Amino acid sequence: MTRLFIFLQYLLPHHGLSRLTGRLAESPWASKWLIDWFIRRYKVDMTEAEIQDPAAFDSFNSFFTRALAPGTRPIDESDGAVVCPADGAISELGLIDEDRILQAKGKDYTISQLLTDEESYRFVGGSFATVYLAPRDYHRIHMPLAGRLLRTIYVPGKLFSVNRATAESVHELFARNERLVCLFQTDQGLMAVVLVGAMIVAGIQTVWSGKVCPRPKRSRQLIDYSETDPAIELVKGAELGRFCLGSTAIVLFEPAAVRLNPSLRSYSTVRMGQLLAFST
Repeated sequence: MTRLFIFLQYLLPHHGLSRLTGRLAESPWASKWLIDWFIRRYKVDMTEAEIQDPAAFDSFNSFFTRALAPGTRPIDESDGAVVCPADGAISELGLIDEDRILQAKGKDYTISQLLTDEESYRFVGGSFATVYLAPRDYHRIHMPLAGRLLRTIYVPGKLFSVNRATAESVHELFARNERLVCLFQTDQGLMAVVLVGAMIVAGIQTVWSGKVCPRPKRSRQLIDYSETDPAIELVKGAELGRFCLGSTAIVLFEPAAVRLNPSLRSYSTVRMGQLLAFST
């Protein structure tokens, strides 16, 4: 069944299916039954949500990108704490082997393939963490460290599923999928937060520009924010963006910038705000 699932992904019209799902997710008439089904199917814990009544959402997307109740995800404010950007499970994390990032056992991809940025070399020998967001998870992405936004790069691509089975089967998966690269200057150097699209992901949004993906013309787009006045600065734990349907977030740090939390490993369940790494 896994091989069949992977094979079908090569045949399906990724973008057409995802855009159709997006229209359905925005449709008010479809929202109630879809939200009710989704909560039952994925056992979503609505007690953590700021709005706990499913009937109060005007669309499936507003439900899916729901805010959490205050205090539900405390941010680790201990000295030198770098926090997890999202709820989910660690797909992989560790040191970047020269310029190669581990995707899954026996599969990797290069930094330059993922970021498509002229300063990708700065992450050679650095650290990374990949967080997979399951359907039931909270789908807003937050800042691991305080930082100033330098630029974003929209990279067009496929929309393969990003679950573990696909990550273990599709070569260079995260470097092939549609994604938004966000580069920040922090006290620990350059930090990249990459929001990776996936099958039936209806869109990616940021707090500073709103909807980014999908784009009507799927061509690479770099936006320079380094001279923006006032600068776009986000504190640790602040919301960065969100997925309209789930996907994966990848965080990259420069060499010797952080020391990853040794208690975390592949398959570890994580929550936004918990300790991901220590500043060095």
